[in-house]
Amino acid sequence: MKSYNEIAAINVGEKTERKGNLTYLSWAWAVDQLLRLDPTATWEYKDPVYFKETLMVFCSVTAFGKTMTAQLPVMDHKNKAIPQPDAFQVNTAMQRCLAKAIALHGLGLYIYAGEDLPPDEDDVPQTGHERERIIRAAADLAITKFKDGNEVGAYEEVSGIT
Repeated sequence: MKSYNEIAAINVGEKTERKGNLTYLSWAWAVDQLLRLDPTATWEYKDPVYFKETLMVFCSVTAFGKTMTAQLPVMDHKNKAIPQPDAFQVNTAMQRCLAKAIALHGLGLYIYAGEDLPPDEDDVPQTGHERERIIRAAADLAITKFKDGNEVGAYEEVSGIT
């Protein structure tokens, strides 16, 4: 069985796409790589949840002996939630959420580092130490594992960084 470190070391750079200021990993390529690494991997979409007029989708991927769940709002290319999304927009978000749930196992997770940072460069901390702290905090929020039905932060466990 592959370790997190082995999976995280895979370079996904040539399989990403840029739209605006966002980077996306092709969900089809992510699924292909996942099934090559773990042919028994499965995924499941949870029921979407409405937040006023917007929608959040969820996907759980079981691979390498654990289940990781990601969530993603139905959003436009500017990372803004779409009010009253149509079926195509929901489907797009579900596929992006699948790629994100696969990333929680390590494949391309680094492209999500800092996705919750402020968009204005003036708001981004200028010291390397502060940027590293924020990226680690973002990764800590993004990486979860499920143990006894409770969500537990697992950044240090899976990355080997303390």
